[in-house]
Amino acid sequence: MTLSLESALDADLGAVVAEQPDPLLFATVSGAHLYGFPSRDSDVDLRGAHLLPADALVGLREPEETRSRMWDRDGVEMDLVTHDLRKFARLMLRRNGYVLEQLTSPLVAHTTETHAELVSLVPEVLTRHHAHHYRGFAGTQWRLFESSGELKPLLYTYRALLTGIHLMRAGEVQAHLPTLVGEVAEAPARLPDLVAAKAAAEHGPAEVPVEDVRAETEALHAVLDEAQAASGLAESAERAHDLLHDLVVRVRLDAR
Repeated sequence: MTLSLESALDADLGAVVAEQPDPLLFATVSGAHLYGFPSRDSDVDLRGAHLLPADALVGLREPEETRSRMWDRDGVEMDLVTHDLRKFARLMLRRNGYVLEQLTSPLVAHTTETHAELVSLVPEVLTRHHAHHYRGFAGTQWRLFESSGELKPLLYTYRALLTGIHLMRAGEVQAHLPTLVGEVAEAPARLPDLVAAKAAAEHGPAEVPVEDVRAETEALHAVLDEAQAASGLAESAERAHDLLHDLVVRVRLDAR
């Protein structure tokens, strides 16, 4: 049985949210669904933030800053990982594009006013150094493609490079590969066909000429380097640190 993303979320997430020991501030869909190339058997990756009470952070016990919950829904693996608000805010300040993609994902399963406030601070967090994240992630995925020959890591490689290029040029976090194909002029023409092929199998082989895709990814690395050098994004996010600090303190105290 193939379970749609909407059905999986509607059926299960409300109960999961109710089971959480502390308030869930947001949960969005990440992974292949966000990137625009899910397979019929793709897992549903939910990511977000929760809010620990103040006394959990000032006592002797180690706070549960990261929580993970996995379950199965009609053969589809559901995976919810959340960080406490303070940890999530710190991750936002680490030039980590991954958490910003989670935060700004249009596939919203659960939201609050705090989620909206965090999203509003994303422009303050972005710097030209976020290019390093996408450059490094693309390199890791390319090595996985070389060792496995699978289509999934190849698509992840392209997606990371195009997200980085678009971010450097437009100052916007865009993780959806089909959208990026239309936004980045240098996107290889083969990408729509690869996305269509990925829909058939999560771990299928990449039926591509390796030297051709190697040349394409190397060219995209060069484009990312040029886009970073020319980017109008800030060098640092100093102001964002104070803004996020104030948000974390206010939300925590208001929850008492």
